[in-house]
Amino acid sequence: MPSPFPGMNPYLEQASVWQDFHNTFLIAIREALVPQLLPNYYVRVEEQVFVHEYDSEERRPLGRPDVSIHAVPRPSTAQVSIQERTFHSAPTTVLIPPGADELHSAYLEIRDRDARQVVTTIELLSPSNKFTGPDREVYWNKVRKVLSSRSHFVEIDLLRGGPRMPWIDLPECAYYALVSRADQRPKADVWPVALRDRLPQFVVPVKSGEAEPTIDLQSILHRVYDASGYASSIYDGLPEPLLKSADAAWAEELLNASAT
Repeated sequence: MPSPFPGMNPYLEQASVWQDFHNTFLIAIREALVPQLLPNYYVRVEEQVFVHEYDSEERRPLGRPDVSIHAVPRPSTAQVSIQERTFHSAPTTVLIPPGADELHSAYLEIRDRDARQVVTTIELLSPSNKFTGPDREVYWNKVRKVLSSRSHFVEIDLLRGGPRMPWIDLPECAYYALVSRADQRPKADVWPVALRDRLPQFVVPVKSGEAEPTIDLQSILHRVYDASGYASSIYDGLPEPLLKSADAAWAEELLNASAT
């Protein structure tokens, strides 16, 4: 059964639902793209990981560890007795700090099959990308690198919450899809979407002169909604952020109609 909403389902924006939807939706986009891109391209799910130390206000990309910790065999009784005779007790103790939060941010890359070069990057925004803070800065710096390269860039925002990315002259909207073609910068195409509008269908740029695949966001959302069984779990909570009174009444009518 498709989502009861004609466009984005605001209940999918709940913090308890979003990460699962984000990852599932990206995979569904890849599944829609791959048949249209073969045999010249392939699509990979890439991931940027940030570590947030509890005692630090900064996040940094997670790389390879500087030190590896491995299990050590327990010493024998003889070794213990030698250690007890050799080492003195420590003069004091310290507390080991708690662990760190890891934030995983997945995105898609369309790559040329022969050269293995990134042709197009596709991002589905998460709250960490939008709200002011170091994660937003890292994301925007990454976007600027893509925009200064020969790669195309696609950004999809299906979250009403949080400030918009700093695109100049972005229309007032609840959601949007943006396509930045490398050969048309600084201009980019935008599909602004209101809460009650159908999500857009648009063409994804690849190399010049080659057939370009299409993404139908609405069809993908309906498929993900059904395959993930969201109808049985997401309506226990409320949309985040809350809907205005008129929109809340409209949403309730849609849900009631779908339940009959």
